[in-house]
Amino acid sequence: MSKIHTLGIVGARGHTGAELIKLVAAHPQLELAFVSSRELDGRPVSEHNAAYAGTLRFENLDPAAVAAKGADAVILALPNGKAAAYAEAIAAARPDTVLVDLSADYRFDPSWYYGLPELTRGRYQGQRHISNPGCYATAMQLAIAPLLDRLAGPPQCFGVSGYSGAGTTPSDKNDPALLADNLMPYALTDHMHEREVSRHLGVPVEFMPHVAPHFRGITMTVNLWLQQPLTREAIKALYLERYAGEPLVEVIDEAPWVSRIAGRHGVQIGGFVLAPGNKRVVVVATLDNLLKGAATQAMQNLNRALGLDELMSIRDSGLGIGDS
Repeated sequence: MSKIHTLGIVGARGHTGAELIKLVAAHPQLELAFVSSRELDGRPVSEHNAAYAGTLRFENLDPAAVAAKGADAVILALPNGKAAAYAEAIAAARPDTVLVDLSADYRFDPSWYYGLPELTRGRYQGQRHISNPGCYATAMQLAIAPLLDRLAGPPQCFGVSGYSGAGTTPSDKNDPALLADNLMPYALTDHMHEREVSRHLGVPVEFMPHVAPHFRGITMTVNLWLQQPLTREAIKALYLERYAGEPLVEVIDEAPWVSRIAGRHGVQIGGFVLAPGNKRVVVVATLDNLLKGAATQAMQNLNRALGLDELMSIRDSGLGIGDS
């Protein structure tokens, strides 16, 4: 009989928490031990998530209470700056617990494994603490990586996210009335994800984020200057080679549309449009910020840390992998 691993989710009220609960509900070897939410304390999880059929209720758990639960794994789906107290309490009480942090708090900490599986899988050596990359950062890195050693300068990245990326706390960036017929630029230099990608790719990256009226999904348009001219066919071949055997990455011919990736687990990369002279190419990547940008990637990392098939529950969720 297959071992059942217990999982707790801290910060389960948000959009990503809801997607995680769905993935756990479809997982044959994971069982929810607890779901923590201050705002939903005492409410049945099943009332807020149709995919969950158990009897758990949301609980308002402080770090010590989370650590005392003794779950095999914990996913921290908290705002930036809130993870440390939970991570420290869990590590002190039960060092073998697998921790997956969805915030930016540990993305620059070399003692945590940075889990973008398609690019960092080879660096995983059984670490129990895993930092989940940002949604924009995932799109940028996957779009740039195949040409990384051929770049002549910093990639310029124009990103547009659906407003679910701004979370559930009310703000201008998730107010449908303010976003209607609008494209809202913000944090146009030194964004957290700009620093994250620059750190993990090892090259400076320029990133300009925007939020749009759609609910979910990211479009990342990346301008890349090359050291030497390349043909479109050669560039596309580099992407096909780099992501061969990666079921969550689909390399397509045309520039992908965000409406075709929303609600799906995979990433689409395409476009490969060259400027005259063949030393400048524009590549477009799309992904769902709540799935491959957060929950799906967390499940990939969690599965790997628990010694399971990386795509367990993802493959059978009915949301599609990398297919169009």
